[in-house]
Amino acid sequence: MTSALWPLQTALYAKLTGHGPLMALVSGVYDEVPEQAAHPYVSFGSITETADDAHNQRGLEVAVVLHVWSKYRGFREAAAVLTALDVALDRQPLTVTGYRDVSIAHTQHTEVRDPDPDIRHVNVSYRVWLTRI
Repeated sequence: MTSALWPLQTALYAKLTGHGPLMALVSGVYDEVPEQAAHPYVSFGSITETADDAHNQRGLEVAVVLHVWSKYRGFREAAAVLTALDVALDRQPLTVTGYRDVSIAHTQHTEVRDPDPDIRHVNVSYRVWLTRI
C-alpha cells in the first residue's frame, strides 16, 4: 500500500487556506501550531489510512481528523468555523497528486471542553476515498 498521507494533507491544506470564508474566521491552518498562534485556528490531527482496493485498482479509505480551537466563551465561534470547514470540504472536489476518484465527506464532530476553561475545541472527522493513478 502506498501512502496518500502527504499528498492528501497537502491538498487539504491548499483547499482550506484557499477558502476565503474560512480564512476570514481563523488566524491559520496548521500542521504544527506556532506557540503564539491566535485563536481561533484549525490544526491537523490524525490521518488513518485503510486499504480499499477493488479488483485491479489500488485504493484507500482515509479518516482525517481536524481540530478547531477557539477562546470564545461557548461554542458559537467554533461552530462557525466548523460550518466554514464543511463548506470548503464536505462533498467538494479535491485534487490529490497521484490519485483519482477522490471524494470527501464529513462523518462526525465532537465538542470538547478543554481542561483550560478558556479554550473550546471541536474534533471534526472526514472520510476520504481515493484511487491510485
